[in-house]
Amino acid sequence: MQFRVQLDVFNGPLDLLLHLVRKHEVDISNIPVAAVADQFLEHVSVLEQIDVDAVGDFLDLASTLIEIKSQMVLPRQEAEEPEELEDPRQELVERLLEFKKYRDASQHLEQRGREWQDRYARAANDLGSRQKHEEVPAIAGVELWDLVSAFGRVLRDKLAKPVATSITYDDTPIHVYMQRLDERLQREGSVTFFDLFPNAVHKSTLVGMFLAVLEMVRYRYALAHQAERYGDILIEPGPEKLPAQIKVSAVSESAD
Repeated sequence: MQFRVQLDVFNGPLDLLLHLVRKHEVDISNIPVAAVADQFLEHVSVLEQIDVDAVGDFLDLASTLIEIKSQMVLPRQEAEEPEELEDPRQELVERLLEFKKYRDASQHLEQRGREWQDRYARAANDLGSRQKHEEVPAIAGVELWDLVSAFGRVLRDKLAKPVATSITYDDTPIHVYMQRLDERLQREGSVTFFDLFPNAVHKSTLVGMFLAVLEMVRYRYALAHQAERYGDILIEPGPEKLPAQIKVSAVSESAD
C-alpha cells in the first residue's frame, strides 16, 4: 500500500502568524512583534525537524519578523514628529489582513457547502457513474499549531541523547504508527499527547509518530482537545474508523 504524508497540511507561514496573534488576543494591527517573532521561530524549529525542505517560506517570514523587531527597538531621532514615523509593521499587517479575508471567505464557503450537501440530496442518480475526486481534509488551525507546539516539548524532553558509537534510524511506515495509535486509543479511551511518545528514542521515531497523529486527526480517526490555553492536549478516538486497508498493511509491515 502506498502511503505518503502531505506536509502542506501546515498551511503556510501567514496561517501560523495569524494563529499566534489570536493567541495573544490582540488586534491584528497591533501585533506584539517581539513575542510573536520568538514564538514563530520556536514553531519553525519544530517544522525543520520534520522536513527541512518544507520551511523555506516560514524562514522568509521569520526574517521579516526579526527585521521588524530590530527596527522597533532602534532609538528614534527626537527631531522626528510622531506622525512622520512609519510603523514598520504596516506592510506585514496589510498582508495578514488580506490573508485573513480570503481565509475566512474560504472557510465560510466550505461551511455553506457542507450545509447545502446535508440539506439538498439528489432524488435520483441521473448523471451516471463517474470518477470521484476526494479532497484532502485540512486540520483546524488551532489544533494544528497547538500540536506543533506540543511536539516541540516532546522533542526537548523525550529525544534520546546521541551515542557516538552507534547510529540508529527508524524507517517504520506512517501507517504502522497509525495502527498502533488506533489500537492504544481503542484500548485506553484517551491519552495525553505527551504520553503518546516513548522516552529516549531516535528523532525519526518521534517524527514518524507525530505525522501519524496529524493524519489521524486530519481524517478524524482521532480527535484532539485542549480544555484550556497552554493546557495538556488530549487525544481520543474519532468518529471515523481507521480503514481496514491501513490495518492490513500495518500488520503486513510488522510481520516483515
